[in-house]
Amino acid sequence: MIKFFLMVNKQGQTRLSRYYEHVEINKRTVLEAEVIKNCLSRSKDQCSFIEYKDFKLVYRQYAALFVVVGIDQTENEMAVYELIHNFVEVLDKYFSRV
Repeated sequence: MIKFFLMVNKQGQTRLSRYYEHVEINKRTVLEAEVIKNCLSRSKDQCSFIEYKDFKLVYRQYAALFVVVGIDQTENEMAVYELIHNFVEVLDKYFSRV
């Protein structure tokens, strides 16, 4: 199950966040800061799946934009990785040049 969906730029600013479980506002900012730090610090040669606390992070980079999805341990990482790609393709078709 997807726990949250984030879109973040290279400077670490959250551009979009959507949570599918209740998380308090002050905990969201701490969670986002830690997740962003973990994803932005990795090189392109490293895997796009990270185990973090009690869930997994699946991220994908498009130019200066990172799309990060937090999932539980039972979810298929490759399926979520493809979901991210399909989501970005839909945004590109709708808004052109995303």
